[in-house]
Amino acid sequence: MELNYKVLGQGPPIVILHGVFGTLDNWQTAAKALAENYTVYLLDNRNHGRSPHDNAFNYEVMSEDLLNFVQAQRLDQPVIIGHSMGGKIAMYYACRYQPAQLSKLIVVDIAPRYYRPHHKEILEGLLSIDLSQVTSRQLADEQLAEYVPEPDTRQFLLKNLYRTDEGSFGWRLNLPVLNEKIENIGEGLPTHFRSEKPTLFIRGEKSNYIRDTDFPLLREHFPNSTIETIAGAGHWVHAEKPAELLEKVLNFINR
Repeated sequence: MELNYKVLGQGPPIVILHGVFGTLDNWQTAAKALAENYTVYLLDNRNHGRSPHDNAFNYEVMSEDLLNFVQAQRLDQPVIIGHSMGGKIAMYYACRYQPAQLSKLIVVDIAPRYYRPHHKEILEGLLSIDLSQVTSRQLADEQLAEYVPEPDTRQFLLKNLYRTDEGSFGWRLNLPVLNEKIENIGEGLPTHFRSEKPTLFIRGEKSNYIRDTDFPLLREHFPNSTIETIAGAGHWVHAEKPAELLEKVLNFINR
């Protein structure tokens, strides 16, 4: 599968992967800053953004998508950064295709463990919107608010709404497949997966995605790893504390 992507800057390669329901645009701010010294590749994962839709949706195929991209672009030892679902893709990739296919791994606010499905309300809300009756983003937002009360979350989700050539609205997301296979997003790494590559885990202080009790598991899979916490940040670390995140990323890459 050929993923949609955007390239910024010049220098050693960095590849960034977004989380579930997201797009490559979610990381534009961080990418522009990194692009001052690096070539940054922002990817839309399959069934997201402008990348192709497909019924296969699990970490095995998504890590293969990443491998195909790295090889097609002839990237030499890229740094791989992934947030949430993108972080799981990056972890699978690092464990399956080391050592030649990356130099360092940065995982933002996700652990290698299993997570129970917790996107039910979001999916119900998105699926409840009758696009044939939607005439404005405001109307879609009002309908989604019945399921997702947080305005910031709705704004993030509705970035997936676009105008078709016919003037109606459509979803960038492959909602039927995401709804059917959302449990795959919570899968943990297989117990035998291990990577010796230098790895940085970044967590938000207010997030519960990486807990103190996860530290032994992180080091079991990634023995050459460090863990950094960004004060005042929740799960959306790159959006809430972009300067602090950038500082930790650059310190790790340049170490």
